[in-house]
Amino acid sequence: MRSDDIGASRTRQTRCVEIVFPDHCNHLGSLFGGQALAWMDKAAFLAASRFSGCTVVTARSDRIDFREPVKLGEIVELVATVTSVGRSSMTVRVSLLHEAEPGGAARPATTGEFVMVAVDESGRAVAVRRGASDA
Repeated sequence: MRSDDIGASRTRQTRCVEIVFPDHCNHLGSLFGGQALAWMDKAAFLAASRFSGCTVVTARSDRIDFREPVKLGEIVELVATVTSVGRSSMTVRVSLLHEAEPGGAARPATTGEFVMVAVDESGRAVAVRRGASDA
């Protein structure tokens, strides 16, 4: 692949799948909010990293809405989409969907936005690589 083709191969969306095990749950048998946030942050990291071609860190999480409980044994799909790009930052919208039965209808459980910042080896903010915003 030529270096000028890199931007064309980048995608704005990343999907991850998890399953809710007992150690992910509270005493009511539903997913801990903190576990949901950890999975969402990981999905945002993967989406921003793959999109930008850079190492990224989380700068902020905004407006996390917990709509429905996610129960033990359910399959969770996280859909992370880069929605805007600044000089060194990217906003990533993450939706956590859950399936009560494998292959069943996926319903939204939690949504939120994360701001991820591209950094160098020293942890200093750097510009998102050229061409990434063209994807």
